[in-house]
Amino acid sequence: MKNLSRRSFLQNLGIGAGAATAALTLPSYIIPGKNHQKVYDGKKLNIALCGLGNYAGALAYGLETSQYCRLAGIVTGHPEKAEAWKKQYNIAKKNIYNYQNFDEIVNNKDIDLVYVVLPNAMHKEFTIRAAKAGKHVITEKPMATSVEDCKAMIKACNDAGVQLAVGYRLHYEPYHLELKRLGQQKVFGQVRFIEAALGYKTYDDAKGLQGVDFNDPTEWRLNKKMAGGGPLMDLGIYCIQSSRYVLGEEPIAVSAQFSSVRSVKLFAQVEEAITWQMEFPGGTLCSSVSSYGYNIDRFFASADNGEFELSPGLSYGPFKGKTSNGDLSFPDINQQTTQLDEIGKLIVAGRPLPAHITGEEGIKDIRIIEAIYKAAQTGRRITIS
Repeated sequence: MKNLSRRSFLQNLGIGAGAATAALTLPSYIIPGKNHQKVYDGKKLNIALCGLGNYAGALAYGLETSQYCRLAGIVTGHPEKAEAWKKQYNIAKKNIYNYQNFDEIVNNKDIDLVYVVLPNAMHKEFTIRAAKAGKHVITEKPMATSVEDCKAMIKACNDAGVQLAVGYRLHYEPYHLELKRLGQQKVFGQVRFIEAALGYKTYDDAKGLQGVDFNDPTEWRLNKKMAGGGPLMDLGIYCIQSSRYVLGEEPIAVSAQFSSVRSVKLFAQVEEAITWQMEFPGGTLCSSVSSYGYNIDRFFASADNGEFELSPGLSYGPFKGKTSNGDLSFPDINQQTTQLDEIGKLIVAGRPLPAHITGEEGIKDIRIIEAIYKAAQTGRRITIS
């Protein structure tokens, strides 16, 4: 499989290329292997995608091969996108909503769950509106832009008796399940040090932005109010997540530093890059970086009796890894299909979702992110209670 960059991934999903092309071309590494076979033929979970940006295209493709879920509806503020998706995915007109009439979804029995794929600051509003309409919710990560918003989302779903999940696709990915096993089962002894890093060169000093139009004033990733922050929110959450599930512990303190800004024009509101260190109760230290200014994609852990790593490690893959005992080799999967099936089969069966995929997990990441930003802003070590 071709190892494409996130830039290529975003370009292939149609960012900045026009609304009608948002989901028409997908890179090979998110396509399921030939051994994917449907074995379940029962009731499916009917999903409406809320927001038809770049990642919605990957989810739509994943839904095409899902055993337990299907794409039944869409929510978008762009009529041209609605028409393109209606034709491509044969979506019934009654299952197409905009942001103004979205609440009418309460009367639609053909929609079971709303998957919120909107800019970060909009996750709270549409999670709460979907919950009040009696729909289960999956929201993309980061769950929200503040701990208080996360709490409101969890409360709304609990009050409505619906389930809330966060789109942690790597929780079901074979290489990352192996990282978790190696760390938590102490296969090489106690992990003492972790390095987790994810960054992409999203612009060129001479040519401008690559893949996403950061020169467009409407680009939400550069808007602090809409994004909540820069690459820490967008990419650093993968570093935080991997460290937490490899150790099975929560950090007790963080330190952090903003990196120098090369493009003051682009990064007037959010950071261009940030480094941080997390201290864990067992004594492990994790050093991380996330950046919009350069490429890095790596996870490394050193334990008492060995090491294990992935590089690429935290992106969409395909992943490549090794341990002190040799190379790691697992099948490349469609991460979106697998995540949707694992969530969908439980909701279809009326069973509760596991804690590691719910809003209670999502709020933990946001609490850590808030502490990291505070540490970078103050220059102080921040304890996490």
